Amino acid sequence: MRSGRPDGRLIVERPPRAEDVEALGEGIYAYNATASGIDDGEEFGIFLRDDGDDLYGGICGWTWAGCMEIRYLWVHEDQRGQGHGSKLLAAAEDAARERGCHTVLLDTYSFQAPDFYRARGYDVYAVVDDFPIGHQKLYLRKRLTPGEAANP
Repeated sequence: MRSGRPDGRLIVERPPRAEDVEALGEGIYAYNATASGIDDGEEFGIFLRDDGDDLYGGICGWTWAGCMEIRYLWVHEDQRGQGHGSKLLAAAEDAARERGCHTVLLDTYSFQAPDFYRARGYDVYAVVDDFPIGHQKLYLRKRLTPGEAANP
């Protein structure tokens, strides 16, 4: 990853290169795994594709240290309201259970889907007001009990 001597230059990149962002994540994960002694981190992605293999929805994130963190859940606008989001979330929760996770974490905005998540057992544990102005960013979690049956 590194070659030569660092010269202290700060370079703003808009947008940053995907491989550089990935390198940051790998560096943080390596530090966290060493510091905690827990190195079971794994990314996941579950996708909805049509007959032409075009993406129309999906969910992704990672698991580590008994928790699943959902980074994105998205369903194309013309496919919403048909249960796809619920199926994706249930599939991710099933994967979390299979990986031994006790908690699922995610964030959303007040104008996105907080009621969707609340209806599926998620509780708000933190709120940032005026992000963006006039709205809120909400942090939610759902505790998975060890004996909880996987969703059909």
